[in-house]
Amino acid sequence: MKTQQKIGAGRWQVEMQVCGNGDPLLYMHGAGGLLGVDPFLDELGKDFKVFAPHLPGYGESTGGELIEDVVDACLFYHQLMDDLGITSAHVVGHSMGGMLAAEMAALDVHRIKKLVLVCPAGFWLERHPIPDPFAMDLPDLAAHLFHDPNSPLARMFTTIPSDPKQLAEMYVERTKRLTQASRFLWPIPDRGLKKRAWRIAASTLLVWGESDRLIPPVYAGEFASRIRNSHTATIKQAGHMVMYERPEEFVKTVRDFLKG
Repeated sequence: MKTQQKIGAGRWQVEMQVCGNGDPLLYMHGAGGLLGVDPFLDELGKDFKVFAPHLPGYGESTGGELIEDVVDACLFYHQLMDDLGITSAHVVGHSMGGMLAAEMAALDVHRIKKLVLVCPAGFWLERHPIPDPFAMDLPDLAAHLFHDPNSPLARMFTTIPSDPKQLAEMYVERTKRLTQASRFLWPIPDRGLKKRAWRIAASTLLVWGESDRLIPPVYAGEFASRIRNSHTATIKQAGHMVMYERPEEFVKTVRDFLKG
């Protein structure tokens, strides 16, 4: 179900997908945002009450200009939980959202029950530099995001509309998203998480697509070395968009960890 929620006494108007019942689960999307068709969220909704907000600057969420750095973003998500009456929740974050989820967990060690970081950004290894997604055209981006860049799923992500109105809308939305994402990811996706990750107390699962060419699996070792009580799950025949390429395996992996 799609909702609109005023957050922070009206500072933000947030578009959010809500589904399911059970313990609350906050899903934090990556730089590409939510698609509006995200079947893994519905599947997780069979066991949890899933809240998947569009970060301000994405979709119909407003107030993006009030979020300039990772602290602003974390305070937004904390305020969202406050206004929704969520004392604590499981948190699942993908890519950029994984970076922000880790920052949330470091800043407030009591609020997150269990943490799932899916191909998260947040660190920079000189020997394994992360390619610049802001400089990529769509076919090159697909090659970095998907195990099979020629699959129907990858083509759906990278198809350029032929209708002029739809094309204009696509570029406006893409510009909005990349502008907001650049606050956290450009020129490199490192905003000092390495200084704070030691504080993360929540039991943490690191999920990586074996074929991730954007944030390669070697980064799983870096996260594991810095987050105590962390475990790693690698999903084969999946890239950076692992929850879309292997939704059943992804949901089972996350569900087993959160309910275990």
